[in-house]
Amino acid sequence: MTTSEPLSPVSRTALSVARVRAYESSRPDPLFVDPYAAAFVTAAGLEPAPTRPDSALARALVAHGILRTRFYDDRLLAAGADQVVLLAAGLDTRAYRLDWPAGTRVFEIDLDPVLAFKAQVLDGLGAVPLVERTALPVDLLDARWPERLVEAGFDPARRSVWLAEGLLVYLSAEEAAGLLTAVTGLAAPGSRLLVEQGQDVSRTPHDPAFAHLTGLWRGGLGPGTDGWLDGHGWTTGITPLARIGEAYGRPLPDLSATRAFIEARRRTAD
Repeated sequence: MTTSEPLSPVSRTALSVARVRAYESSRPDPLFVDPYAAAFVTAAGLEPAPTRPDSALARALVAHGILRTRFYDDRLLAAGADQVVLLAAGLDTRAYRLDWPAGTRVFEIDLDPVLAFKAQVLDGLGAVPLVERTALPVDLLDARWPERLVEAGFDPARRSVWLAEGLLVYLSAEEAAGLLTAVTGLAAPGSRLLVEQGQDVSRTPHDPAFAHLTGLWRGGLGPGTDGWLDGHGWTTGITPLARIGEAYGRPLPDLSATRAFIEARRRTAD
C-alpha cells in the first residue's frame, strides 16, 4: 500500500470486505461481480480469500457479506431516489459497477486515507464511474459532515437513499444515535435508509482469525436499531438474512440465521 497516510484499524476492515467480494466474483455462479475487489486486495499486499472458509464464524461472516452486498445492490437500485449516500463507503465500487438510472448522483463519504487508496487503485486500472460520483473525505463523527455534504451538492429537500453497510456495529450507541439523527435531518420524506439490525456483540463467538474485526465491534444500537428508527421519524421493515439466502439460492451457516436487514422509509414530520 503506497498511500501517504495509513488506514485506521476500522478502515482496514474494508479490505476484508473486498476480499469477500473478490471471492464471490471468482465463483462460477456469483450473486454479483465486482471487477475491482481483487485489485484492492492485491494493492494492500493481502492474500486472496481461501476457496472455503475454515471455521463456522468465517463461513457465517462470508455468507453475510455476500448476501448483504447483493441485497443492498438490489435495494439501492429499487429505491427510486436520484441521490445516493454511502456512509463510510470504504472500498465500495457500486458507482463503477451498477446500472444506475440516468441522473443518479452517488455521494461516497469516508476518511481521506480510504478514499485516497481507492482512487489510487481505481485510477491505476483506468476505471470510470458509470454515474456522477462525489467522494467526500470527512469523518462521520465530525458534527460538520452534514454541512459538508450539502456544500458538495446534496439537496435535503429531495428524496434520497442512504446506505450504512456494516457501519453501526463499529460505533457506540451514542455515536450511532448521533449519526442516524444527522441522517434523519437530511432525509426528505419518502427517503430510504438501508442498515443492518444490530445484535448483542458480546455473544459473538471467539475466533482468533477474526479478532481484528470482532475486537473492534462496539454494538451500535444493538437489537433496538429498528425501534430507535421507528421512534425518530422512520417506518421500518425487516428482512431476515435467512429469507434473503433462500431467495438467492444460498443456504446459510447456523451463525447467520438470526441476522437481518432494515429498510426504513422517512415519514413526513410527526
